[in-house]
Amino acid sequence: MSTSNFHENMLKNTTKRLLFFITLVVILICASACHQDHDTIKIAVTTDVHGMIFPQDFIARESSDHSLAHIYSYVCEQRDRDDTLFFLLDNGDFLQGQPTVYYYNFIDTLSEHLSARVMNFMEYDAGSVGNHDIEAGPAVYDRIREDFTFPWLAANAVYSTTGEPYFDPYTILKAGRKKIAVLGMITPGVPNWLPKNLWPEMEFRDMVETAQEWVPLILKKEKPDLLVGLFHSGTDASYGGNSDSYLNENAVMLVAEQVPGFDVIFAGHDHRISVQWVTNSDGDSVVIIDPGSHGRFAGEVTISFGPEGNSVSGENIPMKRYKPSEHFVQQLAPEYKTIAGYLQDTITWLDDEISGLDALFGPSTMMSLIHQVQLELSGAQVSFTAPLSMSAILPEGPLLVSDMFKLYRFENMLYTMKLTGKEIDGFLEHAAGIWFNTVSGPDDHLLQFENGKPGRLAHPYYNFSSAAGIDYVVDVSREPGDRVYIQSFTDGFRFEEEATYSVAVNSYRGNGGGGHLTTGVGIPRDELSSRIAWSTDRDLRYYLMDYLGKHDTLCPKLINNWHCVPEEVVLDASRSDRRTMEQAVRFSN
Repeated sequence: MSTSNFHENMLKNTTKRLLFFITLVVILICASACHQDHDTIKIAVTTDVHGMIFPQDFIARESSDHSLAHIYSYVCEQRDRDDTLFFLLDNGDFLQGQPTVYYYNFIDTLSEHLSARVMNFMEYDAGSVGNHDIEAGPAVYDRIREDFTFPWLAANAVYSTTGEPYFDPYTILKAGRKKIAVLGMITPGVPNWLPKNLWPEMEFRDMVETAQEWVPLILKKEKPDLLVGLFHSGTDASYGGNSDSYLNENAVMLVAEQVPGFDVIFAGHDHRISVQWVTNSDGDSVVIIDPGSHGRFAGEVTISFGPEGNSVSGENIPMKRYKPSEHFVQQLAPEYKTIAGYLQDTITWLDDEISGLDALFGPSTMMSLIHQVQLELSGAQVSFTAPLSMSAILPEGPLLVSDMFKLYRFENMLYTMKLTGKEIDGFLEHAAGIWFNTVSGPDDHLLQFENGKPGRLAHPYYNFSSAAGIDYVVDVSREPGDRVYIQSFTDGFRFEEEATYSVAVNSYRGNGGGGHLTTGVGIPRDELSSRIAWSTDRDLRYYLMDYLGKHDTLCPKLINNWHCVPEEVVLDASRSDRRTMEQAVRFSN
């Protein structure tokens, strides 16, 4: 071999060795980068978005300073940071509220659901299931969970036949070598509000017991560096007077205190914005964050991993700081156009204004309209309904599809139930007991307000049920439980306590919501289903739209079948309280 060939071969071999060495170094560097520990991570959560996807309130017909479009601007800002790894979670109640989700729940059931389109686009890492997601029905939530590119969690929603979770119970998020376990749960109060046909294969188990089952399993099997609770449930366990009750609706604090292992818990369901710290039974601190509702805030937790343990901090980030993402709006422009067009359809012409606030003080045209439709649709003898909005005003003129979401906010079914005359009286006594103050003079309030807080109702207005089909009087000078006197049926027929009548109620009330049938009437909750004689197969808003669409002009008629006494005192108190409530509504808007 010549000297030149020898040197040429040496050069080739050296080059090959050098290339191999460089490749090996690159592989090792990449492997190291892929498995490096992230010292700091940030987890953000949205909850109770209720379809507030676009920077537009389709019901109020006005732009909004909070939405997922705003959230996405915040998300992009966080993902652009080099010093922190970012995760995005959702805590349920996405599928009800705005017409955006109603349209894809029930009108266009063939296209990709907008919720899946949006949440996949935003690259959520995990989500939990909310009670209003179940309210959409199995055809919707089963379709949605197949389309989501992230796990949808609810460890305590199980198959009634096997006890196995209907949804994923938990998931593992990875930050390099760090493992973050996320356990999801739903409020177990679903059977109290929703008919069985909306959760036909499920049962909902106690949150504390479920956490006691799953946390040790997760800690043993997964050995996570961080355990996160993603619970669609509130923080006030005393809500409804059941602080320590089994199957508590708002059991987040109970879980945090009684089940060791959690570092962070995200709460929701109650729409209350809060950051709270509690000490669990092992003496460890747990941060609980609830960012409220409708995308007004993003709940944010920052975790720094260290040899001495994890450092955790949390806050709620207001979306008023951010502008809606232009990229988000552009990507979803076709869906926005579709929904806006649907909502602009005219149903009928309204020849007089209808106000939601009227229903707090006596018979109103808004409640009369709902009563009329319920009675005609069901053929019942008596109708119960309640105001679903204090701020809704339907002006004279064209009544649009968007107005129907003011008139009837929720996707309730309509039931007919069998109740005796005495039970009807108990139902109304319960409503009057949480609605009206005991009035003894002109300076007293008619409405029950929280102590020292005029304008803040002591009980939810959507439980202020009135009746149609019967004539009755509410004596607010008397104590709760002895205020209602039913005179007769409105058509003049005698009303008897011992007789059994057909009564129209929505599914929320018929399943025990508000306590009218359980606390007020005394029917055991597990017997309510046996009282249901008939149910619609679609939500009441659909039937209201169908009914109104058959009328070229709607002339609201007042069913003036009940009133409060003593009239002189009630009149003065009503005037004063109405001014107070008008100010409260303006302030809240």
